[in-house]
Amino acid sequence: MVFEALSQPGLLALVLLGTALGIVVGAVPGLTGAMLISLTLPLTFSMDGQQALTLLVAMYVGSVSGGLITATLLRMPGTPASVITTLDGYPMAQSGRAGRALALGIGASFVGGIISWAALALLAKPIAEFSTLLGPFEFLALVLMALMLVVGVSGESPARGGLSCLLGILCALPGTAPGSGSVRLTFGFSAMDDGFKLLPVLIGLFALCRVFSPATSGDSLPAANVEGSLLLKWREWKGHAANLLRSGAIGTGVGILPGIGANIGSLIAYSTARATSKHPEKFGTGCDEGIIASESANNATVGGALVPLVALGIPGSVIDAILLGAFVIHGLQPGPMLFENDPRIVATIISSYLWANVTMLVIMLLSARWIARLARVPHYALVPVVAAFCVLGSFALANRFFDVWVMIGFGVVGCLLERWRIPAAPFVIGFVLAPIGEETMVTALMSSGGSWWPLLTRPGSLGFVALATILFYWSLRQRCATVPTGSPDST
Repeated sequence: MVFEALSQPGLLALVLLGTALGIVVGAVPGLTGAMLISLTLPLTFSMDGQQALTLLVAMYVGSVSGGLITATLLRMPGTPASVITTLDGYPMAQSGRAGRALALGIGASFVGGIISWAALALLAKPIAEFSTLLGPFEFLALVLMALMLVVGVSGESPARGGLSCLLGILCALPGTAPGSGSVRLTFGFSAMDDGFKLLPVLIGLFALCRVFSPATSGDSLPAANVEGSLLLKWREWKGHAANLLRSGAIGTGVGILPGIGANIGSLIAYSTARATSKHPEKFGTGCDEGIIASESANNATVGGALVPLVALGIPGSVIDAILLGAFVIHGLQPGPMLFENDPRIVATIISSYLWANVTMLVIMLLSARWIARLARVPHYALVPVVAAFCVLGSFALANRFFDVWVMIGFGVVGCLLERWRIPAAPFVIGFVLAPIGEETMVTALMSSGGSWWPLLTRPGSLGFVALATILFYWSLRQRCATVPTGSPDST
């Protein structure tokens, strides 16, 4: 099974091609893996099922991994999964350790991918069956846990982080209410019936904001010299073994839960790493543990999301929904019977995922220095290119200029947040979690007749709430222990 993708040279070539394309697209702010795979899907009509799924799975892996390069060097996350990586990757690069930041991110991405591959290969059926036991109250508790853990990515001021998260939730409210189906807060604009899309918001906050900053401040974009080897010594990795394994396991578990996403997986892993760290005050300043936790978890969610897709036919993310369409197009039915009717397809998916992670490691190590040269291009040459990709990525989402205006508006918001020292990552987390939380809340309350008690009486949801409370308290306790009394942040 492991060598299924190597049994045919054509499949191995597709792994190489798909991973390389995914890395490039993932590294460009404004372009996403979902966009790449959806545009590639029609091109697979002439392929058989094995070839098509090999190519698409490799693109999936590459697109999630590629975002860490620009997230680290330019603070422009190529994908939502890389938002948390900017918190420590960018400060480390700014301090002259860009090579180490990339080495940590690439290595952690590979380890996280291998951990989730092991779960996909060995535990697909049992884990997928367990995930079906979770009801709406368990999902609601998981969302509440992620919202409570926003303190873990709020830097020195939990108050500013909470405010940022609240603003993100408010910006997610316009559109169609999941409970009643009525349209709210659209102010008469029909284009807002579906609310603000994540991609234009993300591009505006992180990519266009960086375009505005040099133009308004007169500074050039930061130069990050990637010096030294991108291969860290074994003894350096040994000290991070627990964080690597824990974050990879968290990412895998979160990926298995449908609709949660890599960005939430990296958030939970990052918060857990900070809560259990001996030096939590270093998080957000260029900390090894923060980069490792984020990248190990967000890559592990890819393999985790493939588990319910392959074993139950349940897509765990937007990209998995597109892959589900690829199954249907090629006459395949994912689910328990796929293991009996088409075991070769299952073996191809599992082996392709493994070799895509190996290929990702090699390509990233070889190309990271070349991509890093983007950081040394003068801002007057780079800004028009980045701005063009911002406009193109926003417009291509739904072929409408409204999303371009949304992107520009949130670019201004991003600049204001940065000026007032309000972190942008909690804003994105609140924006992403709000619709998920509201939908699961409506479903949960409808199933219980309007009662909230199952949130505390069901073992699964109670466990998530208890874990969130413990980590929240632990984070605050460690922060209070490290902030001197009388300082502005001690209040």
